[in-house]
Amino acid sequence: MRLLQYNNDGNLSLTEFFARDIPKYAILSHRWGVEEVTFKDLTDCTGKSKVGYGKIQFCGKQAKCNGLRYFWVDTCCIDKSNSTELAEAINSMFRWYRDATKCYVYLPDVSRPHSDPADMSNEPWKSTFRKSEWFNRGWTLQELIAPASVDFFSKEGELLGDKASLERHICEITGIPAKALRGSPLSDFSVAERMSWAASRETYRQEDKAYSLLGIFDVNMPLIYSEGKDRAMQRLREEIEKASKGFKREDFSVPFSLSDVSDVEHFVARKTELLEMHDSLSGDGSRRAVILHGLGGIGKTQLSIAYAKRHKDNYSAIFWLNIKDEDSLKQSFAKVAKQISREHPSAFRLTNIDINENLDEVVDAVKAWLSLPNNTRWLMIYDNYDNPRLPGKTDPAAVDIRRFLPESYQGSIVITTRSSQVKNGHLIQIRKLGDERDSLEILSTTSRRKGLMDGKDILQFCIAALILVLDPDAIKLAKELDGFPLALATAGAYLDQVAINLSDYLRLYKQSWAQLQESSPALDSYEDRTLYSTWQISFDHVKQQNGLSAKLLCFWAYFDRQDLWLELLQHSDSNDPDWVRELTKDELSFHQAVRVLSSHGLVEVDTFSQEINESRGYSIHGCVHTWTIHVLNHEWDYDLARLAVKFVASHAPRQQDFRPWLTQRRLLQHATRCLYMFSNNLVVDDELADECHGLGLLCADQGKLVEAEQMYQRALQDFEKAWGPEHTSTFNTVNNLGLLYADQGKLVEAEQMYQRALQGKEKAWGPEHTLTLDTVNNLGLLYADQGKLVEAEQMYQRALQGFEKAWGPEHTSTLGTVGNLGNLYADQGKLVEAEQMYQRVLQGFEKAWGPEHTSTLDMVGNLGLLYADQGKLVEAEQMYQRALQGYEQALGTDNIITYVPALNTICGFGSLLERQADIAKARTMYAKASLGYDKVFGPEHRMSQRLRRKICALDAIVESKAMVVVKEPVDDLQGGLAHLDVREPPSISKRHKLFQKLGLR
Repeated sequence: MRLLQYNNDGNLSLTEFFARDIPKYAILSHRWGVEEVTFKDLTDCTGKSKVGYGKIQFCGKQAKCNGLRYFWVDTCCIDKSNSTELAEAINSMFRWYRDATKCYVYLPDVSRPHSDPADMSNEPWKSTFRKSEWFNRGWTLQELIAPASVDFFSKEGELLGDKASLERHICEITGIPAKALRGSPLSDFSVAERMSWAASRETYRQEDKAYSLLGIFDVNMPLIYSEGKDRAMQRLREEIEKASKGFKREDFSVPFSLSDVSDVEHFVARKTELLEMHDSLSGDGSRRAVILHGLGGIGKTQLSIAYAKRHKDNYSAIFWLNIKDEDSLKQSFAKVAKQISREHPSAFRLTNIDINENLDEVVDAVKAWLSLPNNTRWLMIYDNYDNPRLPGKTDPAAVDIRRFLPESYQGSIVITTRSSQVKNGHLIQIRKLGDERDSLEILSTTSRRKGLMDGKDILQFCIAALILVLDPDAIKLAKELDGFPLALATAGAYLDQVAINLSDYLRLYKQSWAQLQESSPALDSYEDRTLYSTWQISFDHVKQQNGLSAKLLCFWAYFDRQDLWLELLQHSDSNDPDWVRELTKDELSFHQAVRVLSSHGLVEVDTFSQEINESRGYSIHGCVHTWTIHVLNHEWDYDLARLAVKFVASHAPRQQDFRPWLTQRRLLQHATRCLYMFSNNLVVDDELADECHGLGLLCADQGKLVEAEQMYQRALQDFEKAWGPEHTSTFNTVNNLGLLYADQGKLVEAEQMYQRALQGKEKAWGPEHTLTLDTVNNLGLLYADQGKLVEAEQMYQRALQGFEKAWGPEHTSTLGTVGNLGNLYADQGKLVEAEQMYQRVLQGFEKAWGPEHTSTLDMVGNLGLLYADQGKLVEAEQMYQRALQGYEQALGTDNIITYVPALNTICGFGSLLERQADIAKARTMYAKASLGYDKVFGPEHRMSQRLRRKICALDAIVESKAMVVVKEPVDDLQGGLAHLDVREPPSISKRHKLFQKLGLR
C-alpha cells in the first residue's frame, strides 16, 4: 500500500508499506472529476497544475489536523497502468478504507460558506447534501460503510458533520440501516439486502458495478474489464455462493446452532482479535486453523462464539466440541453426528452406527464426512483444550488432538487452550481488556444497575452505561479487576443479586476474597468455572510438570504481581529454603520454572518499558495474584513473608552501584507490597530491623517520604529493643529520620534527631569520625534552612575539613559538603563562589558516579538555578533540560513528581519560561510541580498554595492576553536567594541539599 506524506520542503512523496508495517493514515473518498492527478503525474512532479491537486492538498491538510502523517488518495496512490497492481488494489479497497483512522468525504456539489452554522437547519445546505452525486456512485458505498470514522466536507472544505451526526439523513438517502453504518458485521445482513444498497448506484465502467461490491460481500475475484456488467455480476454471485456454501453446488449445510454452548448476551470489545481470526481463517477452502491461547477466564470461548455468530454465513456448517478430556470430546462428536444425520441421512458412514455406543466409530465417521470432496466450508471449534498431549508429558488423561482432526487438508479450525505449546495453527494470544470502558460495559450489562433492563433499549443502555462510567466506585472496581472478563462478569452477577453498592463490593473483594467468590452466583457463560476454581486446573497441571514452578507461583503472593526477576530471588544464603536455592541456582533453572507457568497462561514477560540493569522480569494478572494470596496461601506463611521482605530489602542498591536508580525503581512496587504486609500484621518484624532500614532508604530515595518514615520508625524500635538506644546502628537510623523530617519541613523534629545522633556518635566514635561528620553536615543543612547561616557555615567547614583529611578532596562525601557550601554562598548572594563550588562537585560526581546518576543530576539542577539567578538564561535552560531528561530516565515519569530535587528543577524551569514570556509552557511546569508538592507535602503546604496562586495568575494573563501584576514574584515563589523567608520549610529551597544518608555499616 502506497501512502502520501509531505516532505520538509512541502512537496509530496509516496512511501510503500507492507502488511503489519502500515502506519495510521487518513483516506479520501470523492467523485472523480476532470484533471485528476495520477500516479505518473506525482512521480514526474507534473501534477500541481491540475485541478485535482487541490483535493490531495485538502486531504493532507485534514490529516495533519488530526495528527496523521500519512494519507491515501486513490487517483495517485495506485499505478493504474499496471493491471496486476490495479486488480490487487480493487480487491484490497474495502480493507484499506476499513483500516483507515479517518475517512474524509469531499463533496464538490455541496456548498456551505464558513459563516453557515454546521447543522442541518440550513435548508439550502440540507437540500444539496441529500442530492449529492456522491450518494449515487458505486464505489462510495464501501467508502461509507467500511471506515469507522467518516467526516463530510463541503466544496469550501468546511466540515458538515460525520457519519454519526448525519446518520438519520444518510439512512434516508441511501436506505442503509443504521446498524450497518455503526459497524455491525455485514454478514448480519442478507445478500439480497446488501445488493439492494447498490441497486441505484452507477459506475463509470460497467464492470465496476460488480467489482465495487467485492468488499461488501467479503469475496475476491480477478478483474476482466472486457467481460461486461452481466458477466461480472454473475461471477460475483458465484463467489458469494462459494463463500457461503462451498465451491461446488453440492450441499453440505447444517443449520447453525449454539444449543450446547452458553454465550453472553452482550459481547464486548475484541475487535482486533476478531479481525485477526477472520484474516487467518479466510481462504479458498483449504485447511486454516487458529489457536486462541490465554489465561483461564480471559474470554477465549466467548470470543469463539462471537466469531461463529458474526461469520456464520461464511460456513456451510459450524460444530462445537468440548475437548477438556477424551470422553467429553467423543460425546461432542456424537452430538455432531446427530446434527449431520438429521440434515444428511444419506451419509453412508453414519447410517449403520449406534451413535450412543460405538463412539470411536462415530468419531471416524464424522471425520470422514468432513473430509468428503467439496465439503470445504465447515468450521470446527475445539474448546477447552487445556490438557494437550505433549512430548515428554506422561499424564494419561492428556488428549492428542491430532487423532480427532479430519484427515483431508480442508475446512477451518479454532482451538481454545491455556497452553502456549499447542502449535496446530496460527497462535493468537488473548490478553486482558485494554480499554477501561470495555470493563465498565461488562459491569454495566451484567449488574443491570442504574435502570438497565434487557439491553434492547439502546438509549436506556447508553444512559445506564454513562452513569456507570461517571461513577468513581465503578472505575475503581474496573481498575482492580484489571480487564479480566470472568472477574468482571462475576462482580456484575453478584451486584445484580445482592443489594450492595460498588464500593462495598470492592471492600469485600479486598478483605474477604475467598468467601466472596464462593458465594457468588454461577455464570452460565462460563459453565462451572468460577474465579475461585478456574486456575486450579492449570495449577494442578503445573505441579505435575515442575514442582519448582508451583512453589514459585505460591511465593509470588508475597511480592507485587509485576516484574519479578531472577536476581531479586538470587542471594546465595544458605539459610534460604532448599527449593529457592534450587530455583535460582542459574538462569536455566529459573527460566524453565517460569516457562511452565507461562505455557499455562499464568505468567507473561513483563512489559516494563524502561531500561534495566538486570534480567527481564515476569508478571501475573492482578486477579491471578489475588487468587494466589487467598487460595494458594489461604494458610498464610509468615516465613515466606519474612523471606520476601529480606529479598527486597537486601537487593536495594548502594549509591556507588552502577546506575542504582534503575534497580530502585523496579524494587519500589515490591517494597510497597512489603509495607502492606507490615501494616496488616502479615509479617512478624522481629529481627527485621536491618531490612526495615533498607526499605526506608529505598523509599526515601524514590521520594516516598511517608513510607520511608514508617520503615525507619519500625527499624528504630527494633534496634532500640535489640541493642538499646545508644547502639551505633540505632544512631544511623536516627540520622536518617532527621534527614527525612528535614525533607518534610519538620525542622524541630529533625534537629532533635540530629542532636541525638551527633551526641551518640561523638561518644562512640569521636568527633572526627566520618560517621560523626555525616551528621555534622546534616546539621549544617538544617541551620541553613532555619536561616542560621553562621552556624551552618561552621558545621560545613568542620565536616569538610574532616572529610578531606579522612577521604581526600575528591571523595563523594567531601564533595557533598562542598555542594552544601555552594548552596550557602548562593543564599548569601556570593554567586561566583557558589558556581566554583558547584563546578567542583559536578566534575567530581561525573567522575565518581557518571553523568546519569541522580546525585549528579541534582547538582546539574542547582547549576541551572544559579545560572538563572546570574541572568545566563541559555545556560540555565540547558541545565534544566539535562536534569529533567535524566530524572525521567532514572526515576520514570510517574516518580519524578515525588522526588524533591526534581520538583525544585521543574519549578526553576517554570520560572525561566515565565521570564521568557512562554506562559503556556511555564504554566505546564508549575502545574506539574504543584501536583508533586501536593503529593509529597499536602495541599495545605505553603509551597503548594503558592504554586496554585501562581497558576491562577498565569491563567489571568492568558485570559486577558496582557501582562498583569503578579503579587508573588518568581524568586519569592521558589524561595529566592537573598529574600529567602527563614520560616519557610526547606522543601521549597531552590537548590538541592546534599544530605549524608546512612546505611548500616
